[in-house]
Amino acid sequence: MIRTHHIYVLIAALIALAPWFFPESLITIVNYAGLFGLVSIGLVLLTGIGGMTSFGQAAFVGVGAYTSAYLCTVSHWSPWMTLWIGVGIAVFIALILGSLTLKLAGHYLPLSTIAWGLSLYYLAGNLQFLGGHSGISAVPSIEFFGIPIDSGRSFTYFVWFCVGVALWLSSNLLSSREGRAIRCLKGGRTMAAAMGVNVPLVKLKVFVLASVLASISGWMYVHFQRFVNPTPFGLNYSIEYLFMTVLGGAGFLPGAILGSGIITALRELLVEYLPALVGQSGNYETIVLAILIIFILHRAPDGLWPRLMKLFKIQESSSFTVESVKVNSPLEKKSSKHFKGESLLVLEHVSKRFGGLLAVNDVSFKVKAGEILGLIGPNGAGKSTTFNMLSGVNPASTGQVTFLGQDITNLESYQVAAMGMSRTFQHVQLLPHLSVIENVAIGAYLRCDAGYIKSMLHLERDQESQIITESMRLLKRVGLDKHANTLAGNLSLGDQRILEIARALCSDPVLLLLDEPAAGLRLKEKEDLAKLLDQLRQEGMGVLLVEHDMDFVMGLVDRIVVMEFGEKIAEGVPSEIQSNPVVLEAYLGSAEA
Repeated sequence: MIRTHHIYVLIAALIALAPWFFPESLITIVNYAGLFGLVSIGLVLLTGIGGMTSFGQAAFVGVGAYTSAYLCTVSHWSPWMTLWIGVGIAVFIALILGSLTLKLAGHYLPLSTIAWGLSLYYLAGNLQFLGGHSGISAVPSIEFFGIPIDSGRSFTYFVWFCVGVALWLSSNLLSSREGRAIRCLKGGRTMAAAMGVNVPLVKLKVFVLASVLASISGWMYVHFQRFVNPTPFGLNYSIEYLFMTVLGGAGFLPGAILGSGIITALRELLVEYLPALVGQSGNYETIVLAILIIFILHRAPDGLWPRLMKLFKIQESSSFTVESVKVNSPLEKKSSKHFKGESLLVLEHVSKRFGGLLAVNDVSFKVKAGEILGLIGPNGAGKSTTFNMLSGVNPASTGQVTFLGQDITNLESYQVAAMGMSRTFQHVQLLPHLSVIENVAIGAYLRCDAGYIKSMLHLERDQESQIITESMRLLKRVGLDKHANTLAGNLSLGDQRILEIARALCSDPVLLLLDEPAAGLRLKEKEDLAKLLDQLRQEGMGVLLVEHDMDFVMGLVDRIVVMEFGEKIAEGVPSEIQSNPVVLEAYLGSAEA
């Protein structure tokens, strides 16, 4: 079986031999592919995995290039000193842009990065101290430990060494606690927040990281070219960086290298041979390149790298598998014990209004430690809306929600999760392209503290080992341990619901909110689920359960709250609810009919 690290070794060998055997023209293409690949790695993290589109990466490249060019030629600073200054400026700008736009949904980030990219392009072209459109020349070359990097061949080793480091750091990050949070940004933000992930902060961190990689690429570019003007930092180059990323495979780090290499080589070939074929000069390479990209993406919408993985049976190298990390002690429990009967969650006259629609009206009830409370009612009764109010997805319009004695009415989901509340979802929310054990590990986010630096440098391995051990313990508890390394998307719907429960338990909650956990389960699976919930009750955990299977509910829960049309119409033990005429008319009776 070929793994991605075997591909990296092959690329490294080719790069090591290239300066000895390639002509100068090919060496230049290899160097540019490395520079562009560094930007594309950032876009894989930001766009392909994080789901955020930026049209301003070329502008961040320009920040690194212009900062170093100006400080080296005017102030005669060391190129290495200017690297840190350029990165600092890029981080500052990314923090401002990200803080203003990343909390908003939709098109705000792409539009803001377009505006930012255009502004830098015209600013650099009109400021005389930056050389205007003529640019800055006579930029000094770099020295690396006393070795001058003043030729294309020596630059090859330097730029690809930096690309290799970036790939290693990024790969480490993606296989860590923070990397799993990044993977949740594309299609799993609500779930991630329910597991304690501060989604806006994670988005900002990824945006800043991509800007840093682009800035470093610009710094290397200017010392390779020894000259800079605004042309390579316009909007068209930002679009080309996105093309490279998408063409190679936006969700895969090797795709960044593949896409940048293909487009760089194609552009150089088209620039050289097209004028002779057409019979006149012009930017025909852009037209041909666009047509080729459209054709390739039509045939391979996920990019070329996934196709190559399937064709040559390449498997991604993952450090997060049961076999890859030594067994360690499970994570320490953080949730404090609560006495049976102690109030955990209290709703007092809670209502939720969406414009003119009153979805939930004046609902009050309590959930206690060591009990299972069932929340039932017909479709459209407001049960899921109530769940969303409790977990911080949609805060209540009026009334108060108290958890562990603290008012959580207006808290965000990740803040509520940090207090010890975890949940599952009516419509399963998993990351189907990750393994079962990796999905469970997302729940452990709040129980660990390794940040980006530790993760990228692989200094969090002991903690990751604990997470794997804890995740396996919970998979065994719910009966999914034999599927630990299976992709979550390949599980049946019933197993996916059980997986969600394991993930929620991995956060070590005080209170567990289950939204229709028995839906899609067979009879034996329902019996096993009932046994698990009974064990959690015996351990002192509170459980709030929304479910339509009345046989499952009546034989399991301690108390029941019944809702209809957004209002609570009854509350009591199962025997009282089953004989309540109002409930029979509204729900149970109609169900029997």
